[in-house]
Amino acid sequence: MKVFITGASGFIGGAVASRLVEAGHSVRGLLRDPTKADACLRFGIHPVLGTLDDTNLLTREAQAADAVVNAASSDHRKAADTLIAALQTTGKTLIHTSGTSVVADQANGEPSDVIFDEDTPRKPEPDKEARVALDNAVLGAQGMRSIVLCNSLIYGDAIGPDARSVQLPRLIDEARESGTAHYIGRGLNRWSTVHIEDVTELYLLALERAPAGYFAFVENGESSFADMAHAIGRSLGLGEARSMSSQDAITRWGHEVAVFALGSNSRVRATRARALGWAPRHDSAEAWIERALS
Repeated sequence: MKVFITGASGFIGGAVASRLVEAGHSVRGLLRDPTKADACLRFGIHPVLGTLDDTNLLTREAQAADAVVNAASSDHRKAADTLIAALQTTGKTLIHTSGTSVVADQANGEPSDVIFDEDTPRKPEPDKEARVALDNAVLGAQGMRSIVLCNSLIYGDAIGPDARSVQLPRLIDEARESGTAHYIGRGLNRWSTVHIEDVTELYLLALERAPAGYFAFVENGESSFADMAHAIGRSLGLGEARSMSSQDAITRWGHEVAVFALGSNSRVRATRARALGWAPRHDSAEAWIERALS
């Protein structure tokens, strides 16, 4: 199958693209930075230089492919609309990448008992309404097979071109720079987690089996940020982690990352993915942290 993937040099996109190549698919990958083209080629990904704002390029690549994977941004509405317009009435597949901050709260490190599966009613925080609307636009597209995979906190080493995930690397970098691992507030907020290898297997499975209008959470286990921060501190030889105030976190990382990526709860269950036949193998972010940093 000919697959066009955006974000081909990113953490998710590069990993998915490499897995699709390994599975025998022909993959063309969008990337902004020409210096990363050789890295893509080494993993069998044909680089396509451009941006998500290049409507004509996205349209041509989508229409020439059998399937499209949008892994560059969960929030770029213009790119998603362009891909939908290019694929409507074709019967082709669009897999869009979302993230479980769509169910995140503003807990500032406090715990929550709320757990979502795909059928749980949910009302997003105002900051996440646009992402939910984008997901729904993909799912409601006609004349195509639309799929939205909603990833939880992803951990693991890069698969494909060198890249890093969003959440844990920030905590690791800050710990190395400050000499202390930190969590926000009491650090009792919990996120569902998933290893990047398991993520790639679900993208491949969804490409092969998922029906049109398919939305699935992607997780296999969960951790509190205090537990992950303690694992970072121990693994780096820095001792136990300590609390950071929400305001200090916002100063360090900005509102979006501090409040929604690191200070919130985002607890989900991948009911539909498992029903599709997905069988993830990794289940402990803390164990990966200790292996990767020790």
